[in-house]
Amino acid sequence: MAKIAFIGLGNMGGPMAANLIKAGHEVCVFDLVAEMVKALTDQGASSAGTASEAAVGKDFIISMLPAGKHVESVYLADDGILNVLDKNAVVIDSSTIDAATTQKVAAKATELGVKMMDCPVSGGVAAAKAGTLAFMCGGTEATFAEVKPILEAMGKNIFHAGDNGAGQIAKMCNNMLLSIHMIGTAEALQLGADNGLDPKVLSEIMLSSSGRNWSLEVYNPYPGVMENAPASNNYQPGFMVNLMCKDLGLAMEAADASDSSTPLGALAQSLYKAHAAEGNGKMDFSSILQWLKSK
Repeated sequence: MAKIAFIGLGNMGGPMAANLIKAGHEVCVFDLVAEMVKALTDQGASSAGTASEAAVGKDFIISMLPAGKHVESVYLADDGILNVLDKNAVVIDSSTIDAATTQKVAAKATELGVKMMDCPVSGGVAAAKAGTLAFMCGGTEATFAEVKPILEAMGKNIFHAGDNGAGQIAKMCNNMLLSIHMIGTAEALQLGADNGLDPKVLSEIMLSSSGRNWSLEVYNPYPGVMENAPASNNYQPGFMVNLMCKDLGLAMEAADASDSSTPLGALAQSLYKAHAAEGNGKMDFSSILQWLKSK
């Protein structure tokens, strides 16, 4: 079993760290919120006063942080993690951030002789708790082989996307597509309901037809159609509208940098930003159906 530091214990990081403990790994945690730290120490983790203290002497360092600036600070500051790592340590950053920051941190890690993978996740809080996340990984083949057994304690589908930064690009492409088919699914279901169809019956029809997609099959946005979906629980997340706005922002930045044409991605971003601006940022992203219905 490995010695692991886990930095960032929010809605996703907390359950991920808990699954590592359940798998028998020795886990040391750090977060700025004391209650989140206690929730993990109650399950068998140790804790440290700073991220760097948590990382000392560990085989793997896993971070799940809000944005690129936090990742850069935690790893590259004068008292940052990269300055205290053993040369055989491996960094796994599962934050969803811009590829440029990932590559900057990875370049410094390589300079110091430290291996690093960017491994953002897909699946939301439910998958984090169940240990069924999808990991999209960027780094060398050798490092991927080294981190895969650790990721398997937290995820079900683990992919090597390419070099450092490729995991972040794969994640933003996936979530841009997710936003598009969620909006399309919500539009179709609401159109049917407005014209007298039972949304549950319409869902069954589309699931057996060419409109079938993940949002319809796994995460139906119409209340009452799917018992365990956020839509049937007052749109409690799940995956928040604010987080979808963040991911779409990253996708649009990447599109601008590569001169890629993403008209549907840009439209999806504008709709989710409008939804968030009306005070719905903390609702599940499938609540876009309610926003469409209100218009």
